[in-house]
Amino acid sequence: MTFASTAVLLGSALALAQGASAQSSAPATTFTIRVENISKGKAFKLSNRGSAPFVSAPVLWVTSTGGSNPIFSGGKPDAGLGLEQLAETGNPARLAKSLGGKNGNVQVGAYASPAGAASDGPLTPGQHYEFEITARPGEKLSLAWMFGQSNDLFYSNDRPIELFTAAGKPAGGDMTAQLSLWDAGTEVNEEPGLGPNQGPRQKMPDAGVAERQGIAHVRDRYTYPQLADVLRLTVTPGGQAVSRAGGR
Repeated sequence: MTFASTAVLLGSALALAQGASAQSSAPATTFTIRVENISKGKAFKLSNRGSAPFVSAPVLWVTSTGGSNPIFSGGKPDAGLGLEQLAETGNPARLAKSLGGKNGNVQVGAYASPAGAASDGPLTPGQHYEFEITARPGEKLSLAWMFGQSNDLFYSNDRPIELFTAAGKPAGGDMTAQLSLWDAGTEVNEEPGLGPNQGPRQKMPDAGVAERQGIAHVRDRYTYPQLADVLRLTVTPGGQAVSRAGGR
């Protein structure tokens, strides 16, 4: 599995953020985003009588002003902007760069450093990512990251996550229920945790059998852990931000 080696706000996204700042008089609010791997031990019981741990890849995040998830379009094949790389290798870098110049996106970033870890990498059981973003009323949050023990599955929200109430007050809390497990439709699925062409075991990127299907909630013959049993997403609003810099 190839993971992003950095977790920074992209330059193109920063330009968008500065433009948005000039147009809005509302102060920016800082939000702490926490993604936790709350699984324990080896969550997968395999058909060969073995077991495997649940692993979560680095996180891509976007703040935007539109009403739909800006990262992908459900029901349509992958647009070739980098979602395939995120879903198959865990690396969000190409998709983050592509989304930085997309209309309606205010900030784009990626985070890959588990809390307390000496280097970037995936979340193993008990680990978490925690990072800050900033947003103004009208801006919403979307995220995506690879389900590590898969060929091309990823977690993301169905619709953008509201960061503010209708009255413009910062909102937060446990947002796990807004996430779903998605199939990028770019590679044929194998048994999770066992398939030889999945991130942790494949010898090279694109080692699996390619396909071109519409992006959809995962539906196949395999069994996957309940999302709330392995992941927790928490958004916590803080004070007013001095600048628009996000990421690490």
